[in-house]
Amino acid sequence: MNEQMTFKRYELKYMMTRAQKEDLLRAMEGHLQLDRYGHSTIRNIYFDTDTFRLVRRSIEKPLYKEKLRVRSYQRAGEKSMVFMELKKKFESVVYKRRVMLPHREAMDALENDRPLPISSQIGAEIAAFREFYGPTLKPSMLLTYEREAYFPVDGTDFRLTLDENILWRMDNMDLGAEAYGNAVLDDDRVLMEVKTPGGIPLWMTRFLTENKIYQTSFSKYGAAFLQWQAGEHLLGGKMYA
Repeated sequence: MNEQMTFKRYELKYMMTRAQKEDLLRAMEGHLQLDRYGHSTIRNIYFDTDTFRLVRRSIEKPLYKEKLRVRSYQRAGEKSMVFMELKKKFESVVYKRRVMLPHREAMDALENDRPLPISSQIGAEIAAFREFYGPTLKPSMLLTYEREAYFPVDGTDFRLTLDENILWRMDNMDLGAEAYGNAVLDDDRVLMEVKTPGGIPLWMTRFLTENKIYQTSFSKYGAAFLQWQAGEHLLGGKMYA
């Protein structure tokens, strides 16, 4: 199966405590339900140049930025299907194109500078991205996190995700390996992402206001890169099964 998807939406980020997360789960009852992935350990391999050109630009918060990653929603085997994603952001709107490929075929193409084993518009966009950034575009970081993903019971186009235990490493960048590494956030912090083509439901707005939870600018890859750059990872990381 060669699943291809295109998304255009706003992605709003909020930082909360674990206690606030529990309050949110109660407020969500009757409004949201777990999606098909439900609770999952997401593994992302980010690709960047030898000078980390992509993440450095992202940290500068430009009007336009882009990144390439390969994502798995579980510990991937050689033939497991993974997502190759090209993500762009322009004036706060996120555009994401992704294709589904066998794990080893996807990584072999990107690591060894070979053409993708697909022929499609999204594949052509990924090829153009790779050509633009050149042969130094290689795996730069593995990010893993525990995610709960929700969608509305009424079927409207609104998504909410809760991410915890965000970990990064620059060795053993294998989607089939265990989730371990250096923690991006304190144990008590949870990252919520709201993904919407437009507005936020009234019940959600009330919850955010009543709990004094405010929108923030946060990039997992950017935060992890800054930790690496500052040498904070030398203090050691945490491991999760």
